[in-house]
Amino acid sequence: MDKKDSESPPASDTATPVQPAVYNAEVDTSEIDERKLVRKLDLALIPWLSLLYLLSFLDRTSIGNAKLYHLVPDLNMTDDQYLISLTVFFFSYAIFEVPSNVFLKRLRPSIWLSLLMLLWGVMMTVQGLVHNYGGLVGMRWMLGTFEAGLFPGVNYYLSCWYKRSEFGIRAAIFFSAATVSGAFGGLLAAAISKMEGVGGKPAWAWIFIIEGLATVLAGAASFWIIQDFPDTAKFLTEAERTAVVRRLQSDDQFSAAGEDLKWKYIWKSLLDWKTWVGMVIYVGADMPLYAFSLFLPSIINQLGFKATPANLLTVPVYFFACCITCLVGFLADRFGHRGFFNIGFLCIGGAGYIILISSRSAALSYFAVYMATCGIYPVIPNTIAWVSNNVEGSYKRSVSLAMVISFGNINGAVSSNVYRAKDQPWYPLGHGLVLMYIGFGLISSLTYHFLLRAENARRDRGERDEIIGKVDDTELNEKNGRFETVEDAKREKGDEWSGYRYIL
Repeated sequence: MDKKDSESPPASDTATPVQPAVYNAEVDTSEIDERKLVRKLDLALIPWLSLLYLLSFLDRTSIGNAKLYHLVPDLNMTDDQYLISLTVFFFSYAIFEVPSNVFLKRLRPSIWLSLLMLLWGVMMTVQGLVHNYGGLVGMRWMLGTFEAGLFPGVNYYLSCWYKRSEFGIRAAIFFSAATVSGAFGGLLAAAISKMEGVGGKPAWAWIFIIEGLATVLAGAASFWIIQDFPDTAKFLTEAERTAVVRRLQSDDQFSAAGEDLKWKYIWKSLLDWKTWVGMVIYVGADMPLYAFSLFLPSIINQLGFKATPANLLTVPVYFFACCITCLVGFLADRFGHRGFFNIGFLCIGGAGYIILISSRSAALSYFAVYMATCGIYPVIPNTIAWVSNNVEGSYKRSVSLAMVISFGNINGAVSSNVYRAKDQPWYPLGHGLVLMYIGFGLISSLTYHFLLRAENARRDRGERDEIIGKVDDTELNEKNGRFETVEDAKREKGDEWSGYRYIL
């Protein structure tokens, strides 16, 4: 049953369905210019959140740059111990993502996200004060604990502000902060390395301390800068808040006006096949993302470039990744076929890693790195937008996104251990395992696309129609549920409502 059918005049032997209530019906929004309103949202939300993620990604991956400035020998670590210090971050990061998203919905984002950022900034700063392997591992665990809530939290938070056809480019811009941090991280590490010996501390320690203090300052400022959800946002007028909620509800985001926490919403997410397939899609890009960002400086270094030139040569790679990520986000929003973009760019990324495995030329390998970015960076936000677009219900979406991102991040632990020192300079094992994960992403993207298409077809044929009102002939659709009104069906079933159509 599509929306038109569900709200059409009923037959004479049925009760008249009550039309969906208008949010804040007494508020006049006729003077609101929707384009200007969206621009106002963009300016209030995207720049600061992107800066926070830039700092987040900078903090978690700066250890790759620090390694080039004698981190391992200064702490008397072996190569295996260095890999463990990378790995432990991902376990705490993955464990706390789902609980954090539930807390974010229960608490105010301005408090929860700011607190997390302040605490992880402290952990990052202290990481520059450690003197041994044990201290580094402990700080990496705590860093993962407090960073866990930012990325899934902000993606869920943004999905509560924008229509489904608008979310992709915003997710892409937000995620592009990771690519900017990759470029900026290389430049910053090269600059901070000049502080070698200042205060009796090595360059790698100053990388952690300076970046950590910047995060602490940003976290403190966030208490006043981060906005809360649309229905309570202080930077909007009452008419603007109402317009935001109404436009979301018109886009089948029925829970936009608010939703009480019920365990059944969390169970719905856990039992939804889309959550599990989405997890496999995401891991197909996320494991390669961490492998790429953690080891790109080392890979370029082993191709014959010294530490600082190696860091500087990462800059154009990340600039290219930023451009391609934003382009895909824009085009996927414009044309709607997110699955096709995933499939196409994963194929390009796979081709890049095939070249990296077979190449023995530094120049060819450097070129292949650019191809590899195509199968990693644009696929991450596109997958998040794709999953988010196909889940309705505030709590269900928050848990689904957190599960998808959490599973991807736990596989970041794998990425920390695939580029072994004994495999340098060409790292065939590391590149081969990344290629395998890209294959997982490709197969699961195809699966997700075709299963969504099949489900939309069933709804078009009326196989998912609910019974609305008091109807005596119930044999055909009783299994799909009986509801007094269409709005009751929407609220109760979320994306399982027969009028909801999945984004392919």
